[in-house]
Amino acid sequence: MKLLKLVPDDTNIDFVRLRGWAFGLTLALSLLAIGLTFAKGLNFGVDFEGGLMIEEKFATVPDLDRVRQVVDAQGVGDASLQQFGDPKTITIRLPAQKGADEGATNAVVKKVETALAQSFPGATFSRYSTVSGKVSGELIRNGVLAVVLAILGIGLFAIFRFEWQFGVSTVVAIVHDLLMTLGFFALSRFEFDLNIVAAVLTIIGYSINDKIVIDDRIRENMRRYRKMDMREIINLSVNETLPRTVMTSVTILLALLALLFLGGHVLRGFTAAMILGIVVGTYSSIYVSSSLLITLGLRAEPVAGRGGAADRAERVGPREG
Repeated sequence: MKLLKLVPDDTNIDFVRLRGWAFGLTLALSLLAIGLTFAKGLNFGVDFEGGLMIEEKFATVPDLDRVRQVVDAQGVGDASLQQFGDPKTITIRLPAQKGADEGATNAVVKKVETALAQSFPGATFSRYSTVSGKVSGELIRNGVLAVVLAILGIGLFAIFRFEWQFGVSTVVAIVHDLLMTLGFFALSRFEFDLNIVAAVLTIIGYSINDKIVIDDRIRENMRRYRKMDMREIINLSVNETLPRTVMTSVTILLALLALLFLGGHVLRGFTAAMILGIVVGTYSSIYVSSSLLITLGLRAEPVAGRGGAADRAERVGPREG
């Protein structure tokens, strides 16, 4: 049986030739993502903001102003409403109930639920969650710390495993992927909670996995073809690993698309972040981090004092057989 090949064996794309456009696009998208994040902010979930979040599903698309009036009339604090998943599902955020234990919180939830059921026949309660302000602050610090440590750890690993240029290009690619994710959530207004932090860490892990494969092939070809120009080495290495990169990305995307459409609205933000991360991570591994090695001055010349056949090797053509 003939194997499926998404990328032909003789593919020879000049990726480095497009590095100027790729760098420009990367810089523009990164600045746009930063601008969106600061201008619109992230739609933090209860995990990070603290307070009480109630999810209510209505029989028909409700009038948000009327829903807000009903909730405010219960004397439980200023309510913040947002459509979630579909127009009939509304999330109601309430400020943290000071000094409220679990029983008091359940009483507030029941009070709001009863009022909405009376004002909107057919409305059904889905779920609620509550986080104190102190806990939410700790979650923010721990989430940011986890992401920063992951980036620094991966960068240091690349430096010790390869060369310092690989470490810098790896960090640049990961930061780019992270900024794209933040910009997407600022634009889409998906809820940003601990699930999304998990998605971000997963995206970082996927990006570094793809990047290490390409970097390892670049270093291998640098040793094998000492006299080849660095541009040719990078193009050769990326083209050699391209079938693996494309096949891995496509298979993961197929699973994520199924989860996006069939997994329900609770996982929609997580799945959307993962899909974006796979696409952006693949792009940055191929077009950004690899070509950035040339800008950072990586060269394939043999190191002084190292003799032998490996230093005299030169690529003169594809090996037969």
